[in-house]
Amino acid sequence: MNNTLEQMTLENIAKSCGGTYVGDDALRGSEITGAVIDSRQVEPGYLYIPIRGERVDGHRFIPDVFAKGALAVLSEEPLDNPAGPYIQVASSEQALKDIAEFYRSTLSIKIIGITGSVGKTSTKEMISAVLSRKYNVLKTEGNFNNEIGLPLTILRIRREHEVAVVEMGISEFGEMHRIAKVAKPDVCVMTNIGQCHLENLIDRDGVLRAKSEIFDFLKPDGHIVLNGNDDKLITVQEVKGVKPVFYYVEDGTAKKADLPYEITADAIENKGLRGLNANLHFPEEICQIHEPIPGVHNVYNACAAACVGRIMGLTNEEICEGIAHAKTIAGRTNLITLGDVLVIDDCYNANPVSMKASLDVLAQADGRKIAVLGDMGELGENEREMHYDVGRYAANTGVDILFCCGTISEELAKGAQRGHTKVMYFADREKLTQTLINFVKAGDTVLVKASHFMEFPKIVKAMEEAFEA
Repeated sequence: MNNTLEQMTLENIAKSCGGTYVGDDALRGSEITGAVIDSRQVEPGYLYIPIRGERVDGHRFIPDVFAKGALAVLSEEPLDNPAGPYIQVASSEQALKDIAEFYRSTLSIKIIGITGSVGKTSTKEMISAVLSRKYNVLKTEGNFNNEIGLPLTILRIRREHEVAVVEMGISEFGEMHRIAKVAKPDVCVMTNIGQCHLENLIDRDGVLRAKSEIFDFLKPDGHIVLNGNDDKLITVQEVKGVKPVFYYVEDGTAKKADLPYEITADAIENKGLRGLNANLHFPEEICQIHEPIPGVHNVYNACAAACVGRIMGLTNEEICEGIAHAKTIAGRTNLITLGDVLVIDDCYNANPVSMKASLDVLAQADGRKIAVLGDMGELGENEREMHYDVGRYAANTGVDILFCCGTISEELAKGAQRGHTKVMYFADREKLTQTLINFVKAGDTVLVKASHFMEFPKIVKAMEEAFEA
């Protein structure tokens, strides 16, 4: 079976990134079988792209990848007696984007690009679950959603894939433009405009401008799907002749605007940690859906997925089946049963909106409700006030015990102390972990959540080891 990437010959790759091919001329027409930046992932026929990091320079692994069967490598410098051909480039990072952009131009596959301040990953999972009822879907893995991760995701597309669902995250102006140039999405989905990355984007209007760069490379016959509950997104009227499709959730958070909604949801029946039911209003009919994932915010994901499903030609029945089969992933409201203790693993990342949504999920638990919260990053100059507000919210949602850790989370602890919640603050994550393990008892539900840099998955792992033993 031929598993090469079509048209991805070494010659075409060199041309696409403005590189200089050095090596056996007979191999110029050879197609690669994959492309990676991690030398440990190299397989026979792969292209290895060495990235210079703060601590490690990927160039040092070039001899190793040739030994593993790499067809060729990129290099920012001339190589002495390499074991195979290489393409010399000015910048490996830029070359990665250029190569992925070229590969995208050879593909007929539809690409769904998802961005927004909150909910990108859970929306990606829901859309993938829905589209998988009809198509062979490739989706972004982990946090591969930036200027390195997005091109690598594109380069994972194979001929058997019919749709790709890609997450597109940014932290500064211009970044979305650069990754959208690679992805060239057929459908753009925007979940909301929140208070993330304000140190670069200043305010929510800045976030909207930065996220809207995704439209710069929308396909001419493309589609736009927007959250009609968001006060900023409802101002988007038309982009390059494309009128957005809106969805709306009747949950008391926002007044329904005068917009042509494709999908609306209401009659939300919270089933606690067992998920929820809701009515999904299609243009033709009303369907009752069951979502197995807890949290009212997941109704938004279902509506977005329904919009994309209809664009992609799925029936209403297929859409509802896909929603019912959606699953959680590690770090994203993932429920872990450890004997008589339930852990809500939601520690992939955090911001004020997602923190409050997770606390709402915790509030539905039986027994003692324990929240383990840490610092939220990239919130700008008002970060202390935002942490304080989340602490106050935690107390108001009925959290019994709050464990806090991190520099700014002192403010979170102060906010919670205004209520009746018992608060414990730790400067050290390891000390918090040990205290928590000794404190937890049968019947407790424990929410673990913080921004990624806090490394709270280590707390979840320690609890698994302690309570599964």
